[in-house]
Amino acid sequence: MVKILLVEDNEMNRDMLSRRLKRNGYEVVIAVDGQQGVDMAVSETPDLILMDMSLPVIDGWEATRRVKENDATRGIPVIALTAHAMAGDREKAIEAGCEDYDTKPVEITRLLGKITALLDSRAQ
Repeated sequence: MVKILLVEDNEMNRDMLSRRLKRNGYEVVIAVDGQQGVDMAVSETPDLILMDMSLPVIDGWEATRRVKENDATRGIPVIALTAHAMAGDREKAIEAGCEDYDTKPVEITRLLGKITALLDSRAQ
């Protein structure tokens, strides 16, 4: 079963996203702040990370940088999730090391398509 690490501090978003991902056959592990997300990327070795960018302790930008700097977690694809769909945010996410970017509120069909595409490209 594919394991997704969901790094999200908002309880409502966590609950909604984790339920939908589980319904689609994914195992979901959850971190509630950026530092916990970095730590769990190492301890849980997920297949993919969904990273909120507005997080407590360390933000999603810095958490992603740390994941990508670590040899043990560098290869895990990261999709940035942000409610701040500002011009340049996609570029900022890619610069931080994210492989893709999606906006909140999450449109689950679109997000599942991005997850599938990243996992498929990684399997090749």
